[in-house]
Amino acid sequence: MKFKSVGIITRSQDDSIIESIHQLLMILNEYKCDVMISRECSIDNVSKINENEIPKTVDLLIAVGGDGTILHAANLSHDFDLPILGINRGQLGFLADLKPDEMQINIRKILDGDYTEEKRMMLKAEIMKANGELQEDRALNDIVLQRSETGRMLNFTTSVSNQYINNHAGDGIIIATPTGSTAYSMSCGGPIIDPCLDCYVMVPICPHTLSDRPLVLPQEKSIELELQQNNKNKAEITIDGRSICEFSENDKLVINKSKKETILIHPPGYDYYETLRTKLYWGQDIRIKKDK
Repeated sequence: MKFKSVGIITRSQDDSIIESIHQLLMILNEYKCDVMISRECSIDNVSKINENEIPKTVDLLIAVGGDGTILHAANLSHDFDLPILGINRGQLGFLADLKPDEMQINIRKILDGDYTEEKRMMLKAEIMKANGELQEDRALNDIVLQRSETGRMLNFTTSVSNQYINNHAGDGIIIATPTGSTAYSMSCGGPIIDPCLDCYVMVPICPHTLSDRPLVLPQEKSIELELQQNNKNKAEITIDGRSICEFSENDKLVINKSKKETILIHPPGYDYYETLRTKLYWGQDIRIKKDK
């Protein structure tokens, strides 16, 4: 598929990002693509609309920034099955894998139809409040239950497909997709999961017992989380880094695999394992060598 209409998503007005967008616009104009960008962007001489309207009018989203910008684009576009291309102007760039110095060559290849398309699993969160209110959201990376505004532990219970698993005491828990396994989950000791696998992982945050370990679950299972009745501390739910709501006693969080997927576009030659090696310095001696 060749792309004719392109939306540009960014969350920063950093000089390096604006520079990349200018370069991108030159290439898109060369290919006579219709371009939409959010009103908040400081760039002139391009069509601007409200950001949440962009996915309705384009057939490709280009996220310029870091992985957070990709997550933001995925949240905007999950109802439209739009492919997302990431230009990395952030720090790590596990998802935004197009390097600025390779952008011009690879953007042209992609616009010529030479690219790899990859579908990434998403999670669906259903937050059932004690008053009967139901709130739904989706995650590409992770759904997190964590303590809020206190230094004291949370006490909560996990079940898998209505089968009791454990009572937990700690700072919270992360439910991560394979995509999210290299994010917060990895920082808390969770395993790295190949994004081709249909599973997700439950990772305790600073558990108060050493036996409370990460648990990998198949995609068809659901996870249910509830605070224990003796819990006296405030909790909140975050999804892909976005604060969603407070979580209280008698509330319930149910997590399932979403029917929606995030579609990522990669340049020719994309290699997930090379990304791991590059970002995590695998195969390199990173010890500091002092001069003798």
